[in-house]
Amino acid sequence: MLISQVRMDGGDRVAVRHKAGSPARLVQGTGNVLELAQEAIAAGCGLADLIHRHGADETVDLAEAYRQGQLLSPIMHADAAHMLVTGTGLTHLGSASTRASMHTVADAEMTDSMKMFRMGLENGKPAAGKVGVQPEWFYKGNGASVVAPGRDLTMPAFADDGGEEPEIAGVYVIGPDGTPFRVGFALSNEFSDHVMERVNYLYLAHSKLREAAFGPEILVGDLPDDVRGMSRILRNGAVLWEKPFLSGEANMSHTIANLEHHHFKYGLFCQPGDVHVHCFGTATLSFADKVKTEVGDVFEIEASAFGLPLRNGLARAADVPVKVVAL
Repeated sequence: MLISQVRMDGGDRVAVRHKAGSPARLVQGTGNVLELAQEAIAAGCGLADLIHRHGADETVDLAEAYRQGQLLSPIMHADAAHMLVTGTGLTHLGSASTRASMHTVADAEMTDSMKMFRMGLENGKPAAGKVGVQPEWFYKGNGASVVAPGRDLTMPAFADDGGEEPEIAGVYVIGPDGTPFRVGFALSNEFSDHVMERVNYLYLAHSKLREAAFGPEILVGDLPDDVRGMSRILRNGAVLWEKPFLSGEANMSHTIANLEHHHFKYGLFCQPGDVHVHCFGTATLSFADKVKTEVGDVFEIEASAFGLPLRNGLARAADVPVKVVAL
């Protein structure tokens, strides 16, 4: 099942379809995926069952809604501070070599990256009920950093680069007792500054403080074991670069359960009512192929199981001087 949020003339609506390529219908009685998830938590049932209870009637052309700029991020929170965007790195087979190509000399840095990658290979997929090694982890921002599908990802004026990272993200809502509930999985563009990161791996935290996009649809249910998609950059309407990307546990050095455990083991991330979008990493970057993005480029990430592609342009913000006022 795929769910999304659409801005209609009469207000926001939740759209649902059984799979990619099938017609989308508007869910009755709700216009908000977060409220729908919270209702399912309260009822003790799954989202698919709850949507079946609500019923879905009127059809909607999602592709046309996308062209008209009506698709929203597939889950949002009215208070941006209660939506957190985070991620893990060095989680995919091949991701260490991709990271290596971004660093020119710095043997110590490469050693740290390779050590982290090997740790995942050796103990990132523990037996059921066991806890594996913790992955690299980073913070991207809150709901204010989330960009809807079709909108521009805007790098700050001081950015050295604005580059795509095609990933799968887990989408979660925290229940009233602090239990994390997974809504599903979505395509994500974990937009980053790779030039800044290349200067020194200790700049990774800075390089990740950028906008991000996910969706347009959330896949409700299990993540396919073998996800095969395509990441591309369009310039002036033509393909500048494209490359397949792989995800799913068959192509990862960690299980999803292990990555979830090491995120939600922190009580800070189990606050009732919060929304989490957690990116699981990638091994495919145009930057590793020496592509230099430009304002006006369009990023496109697609994988058949996730429905519509995630598409965002690239923009740069105007310079805003930093001014701290003493009280």
